Amino acid sequence: MPTAVDIFCGSGGVTQGLRSARWRVLAACDNDPVAAATYRANHRRTKLIEGDIQLDDTVHRIADAVRGQHVDLLAICAPCQPFSSQNRHRGDDEREQLIVRALAVAERLKPAMVFFENVPGLATPAYRSIVAEVQAKLDALGYVVSDPMVRDAADFGVPQRRRRCIMMAARSREAVQTFVSRDMTMPKKSVFHAIADLERLESGQASAGDSLHRARTHQPIAVERLKHIPADGGSRRSLPAHLELRCHIGKPKSFSDVYGRMAWQDVAPTLTTGCTDVTRGRFAHPEQHRAVTLREAARLQSFPDHYAFTGSDSDIARQIGNAVPPDMIRAFAPAFRAALKASPS
Repeated sequence: MPTAVDIFCGSGGVTQGLRSARWRVLAACDNDPVAAATYRANHRRTKLIEGDIQLDDTVHRIADAVRGQHVDLLAICAPCQPFSSQNRHRGDDEREQLIVRALAVAERLKPAMVFFENVPGLATPAYRSIVAEVQAKLDALGYVVSDPMVRDAADFGVPQRRRRCIMMAARSREAVQTFVSRDMTMPKKSVFHAIADLERLESGQASAGDSLHRARTHQPIAVERLKHIPADGGSRRSLPAHLELRCHIGKPKSFSDVYGRMAWQDVAPTLTTGCTDVTRGRFAHPEQHRAVTLREAARLQSFPDHYAFTGSDSDIARQIGNAVPPDMIRAFAPAFRAALKASPS
């Protein structure tokens, strides 16, 4: 069974995807205590190091947890906020260096492969120097590194439009090319496929059998607005004048997804940490007059229903919005294995 280490593991999306593809995750690391609690609740056999990856002590603790075992894959999914187009401090955010500093783990563990996942912004000219620094450091460690590649999770069986930047490093060019050239696409899954079977809920209602399937309590005017928005993909453009938000009057293209409904036969929009708030994006249910629930959001991120999340509702929404979709990683797993076979022994 191939082995992995998951850095910046968050609530465990990468680990869940790898484990579902029969990989053994030896160790993981994150410095968010709430996400760490979720990770521990679901991955009890993996040694979780709760600490700052920038500290030498954290790197030592990860190495101690691995206990000298061979590591086939090191996954580095650094926080995406520094590379997001929404970050007002782009180019001057200290967190941009986290992806570079995490390479100390690669230097210590000497994995066969290193995989990176982040937002598409990492592949833009604005961060060419960061990517070049990563490639140079890995080259010095004996790795061949792919160029940044932008991929959409919707192409890998995730019922959500989520464009991501990925890179692969391995000990040979053949191994990298094997991963890059592999067809990893999976049949598309729609919002209907993901959530249509869940219990109907009105604003403020909760399912008796599922603690995550509970609808936010919306203000009456928010419910009234949703009643005027057509089912199955409708937008705020259908609101009568008296229900338009003052800041949107005369600006149909400004924040056009606010109060928008998901479409049944399409994938969901990119889920964010505000994924259960209709004022934060196209996060309204396709036909019910409410935002999607935490359960629906988790399914749209491809987490199985048995996955346990800890913390407050806002904590859970943040964990879901920040997660790497498990099914995307599961779709990549055959390519990881193929690249591993092409790696020098």
